[in-house]
Amino acid sequence: MDHTATPRVVVIGGGTGLPVLLRGLKNLPIDLSAIVTVADDGGSSGKLRNEMAIPAPGDIRNVVAALSDAEPMLLDLFQHRFADGNGLSGHSMGNLLLAALASMTGDFYQGIKEISRVLNVRGHIYPIANHSMNLHAEMEDGTIVTGESSIPRQQKKIKKVFVSPTPVQPLPEAVRAIKEADLIVIAPGSLYTSILPNIIIPEIGQALRDTKAKVTYVCNVMTQEGETSGYTAGDHLKALFDHIGQDVINSIVVHNQPIEQKVKKAYAKENAEPVIYDIERIKSMGIEVVEEDIIDESQAMLRHDTDKLTQLLHSML
Repeated sequence: MDHTATPRVVVIGGGTGLPVLLRGLKNLPIDLSAIVTVADDGGSSGKLRNEMAIPAPGDIRNVVAALSDAEPMLLDLFQHRFADGNGLSGHSMGNLLLAALASMTGDFYQGIKEISRVLNVRGHIYPIANHSMNLHAEMEDGTIVTGESSIPRQQKKIKKVFVSPTPVQPLPEAVRAIKEADLIVIAPGSLYTSILPNIIIPEIGQALRDTKAKVTYVCNVMTQEGETSGYTAGDHLKALFDHIGQDVINSIVVHNQPIEQKVKKAYAKENAEPVIYDIERIKSMGIEVVEEDIIDESQAMLRHDTDKLTQLLHSML
C-alpha cells in the first residue's frame, strides 16, 4: 500500500463521542486508527476488568461496533446487554467476547485484533495501554478521588487527573500511529474521564508534541455535570493545556448554531448547558477556530453529526 497517497488519521478518545466520529471516517479513503481509553471502572466493563485482570473493554467494544462492516444482526448481538438479575447481569456480549479473546490469546490487544478481523473492522483499534489502569482526580479542594466512575459524582471542580500504576506502558503501536499521522483528532467526550486519560500518559503527550500531524480538538457541545460545569470552549482547551502543555493542539472545532430551547430544557435536568464559545480568548491562545454547524438535530439528546464532521475533518486533510 502506498502510504504517501493514503492520509493517516488518528482519533483519540473514548465514551460516546469517539464512535460518532469513527462511523463517518471509516468510509473515507484514509488509513484510520482509533486510540481508545481503558480506564473505565463502572458496570460490565469494571466487573470484567476486576475479575479477569484485563483493561476495561467497554469503550473498545463501542469502537469495534462503529468501525465494523459486519452484518447488522451480528453487531446487535455484539452490543447486546443482558438484563439484570442473573449471573450475566448487566454484561454486554461484546465485553464478554473481548474478555474471552484476551484470555484465549493471552493478550488484550491481540484479542482486539482477532475480533476486528472477525467483525470486519475498517481501520486499526489501539487500546491506550495493554494493561489495566486506574484514573484518579485531584480536586480543587485538594481531595483525591479514585475511579473513572466516581470522579464526576463528587460534584467538585477538578484540578487535574492522573493514572496509576506508573509508569503506564502505552501500546507501542499507538505511539507510532501518532508519530506517523497526518491528522490527529481529539474526539468529543467526557473531558476528564474519556479524553485526558489517553493524553496524560507521558509518551503519548511526547508523541503528540513530536508528530508533524495537525492536531485538532472537537469541542463538546454541552457541559457535563461533575466534569465541566460552567466550562467555556476556552476552559476545555485550558484543561488540555494544563495537562499536556500548550504546544500540542493546532485547532478547535466548534458548533456555531444556537441550540433549541427544548433541547436545552432536557439537558438542564442533567445540569448541563451549551458550551459557550469564547472565540476571542481561544484565538488569543494561538488556536485556530473552525466553526461549523456540526450537530445532528434529529436526536433528542445532542450528538455530533457524523456526516457533517466527516466532511469537515476530510477537508482538513
